[in-house]
Amino acid sequence: MIKVSVVVPVYNAAAYLEECMNSLVQQTLRDIEIICVNDGSTDDSLELLKKYQTKDSRIKIISKTNTGYGHTVNVGLETAAGKYIGIVEPDDFIRKTMYERLYQIAEKLDLDMVKADFYQFHGEKNKKKLEYRHLSKNKSLYGKVWNPKENTDVFLLLMNTWTGIYKREFLNKHHIRHHESEGASFQDLGFWFQSFCFAKRVYFLNEPFYMYRSDNPKSSVHNREKVSAICREYEFMYSFLEQHPKLKKRYINIYSWKRFHDYQFALNRMGKEYRQEFVQRFRQDFIEAEKKGELSDAYFHRGDWRMLHQMMNTPQKFLSLFWWNNSWYKVRYYKEQYGTKETVVKVMKKLFGILPYGKKQGR
Repeated sequence: MIKVSVVVPVYNAAAYLEECMNSLVQQTLRDIEIICVNDGSTDDSLELLKKYQTKDSRIKIISKTNTGYGHTVNVGLETAAGKYIGIVEPDDFIRKTMYERLYQIAEKLDLDMVKADFYQFHGEKNKKKLEYRHLSKNKSLYGKVWNPKENTDVFLLLMNTWTGIYKREFLNKHHIRHHESEGASFQDLGFWFQSFCFAKRVYFLNEPFYMYRSDNPKSSVHNREKVSAICREYEFMYSFLEQHPKLKKRYINIYSWKRFHDYQFALNRMGKEYRQEFVQRFRQDFIEAEKKGELSDAYFHRGDWRMLHQMMNTPQKFLSLFWWNNSWYKVRYYKEQYGTKETVVKVMKKLFGILPYGKKQGR
């Protein structure tokens, strides 16, 4: 019996693929299948996968033309035969006990899904710098079985699909799949949201297994197509709620809260040449949501609620303050990571193309 099917969507990932595949074939849970879906790679990815396949019969390769991340993962989901399904991105890797640990918990507690904390890292080999990332700052959410309908706090967790496993029967019953939009930006958000809307038994584990790469140079933010990608994903999620009126009534305010924070996340990662355009779209989407009665201050912190209305009323002022606050956050982060006393001016110019006028150097 296949206990866990692992779906690996591969597109031009040859530089990182060996580390990823090594971590999969070395899993202590042996009853797994590794479904590698090659999305029309033009580098050596397919050749590397074939080398691994000759050594391990658990590896299945599906090769197709390039259709984007969402469709590629869905092909793997449709092929999977395991009782549970996990997703690993090819530039990441996992600890060898990940699927054994998650499978044992999922079976013992009869879960729809179980998710764990993770590490975010950059650098190679012995020079990797790791940052522990908690799914939630709320420690009380860990170590218990939750029904999201009874405790909507679980919707406040970080949105990712790859730190856990999902019962295949649960995914198929509700036809939970990724948004098949073009490219590879944010398509996992809709999958995450659908999962939490339908799940009745979820569990969060405060142990890190997944290693998430944060320095892949191909993940460029200076890409015209990425400007509206987050908006298209939330349109997909809204369409899902429209098809399920009871879920929409229950979760529309949470949807709007998540949308507000994910739009900010996208803005924070976006190339400066696209920020003005995106903020106008940001504003228009939330003005429309307000007209429909889909915003509630019950789900927003007071500061976020003020920021939301500042964005709708004075978008230019919002953009200036938002980018200034996040720029200083990033400067502090970089100084902590590298342990140097680089002047703030130099870091600001390098990262953001701006100078910290009006602020004391070394803040």
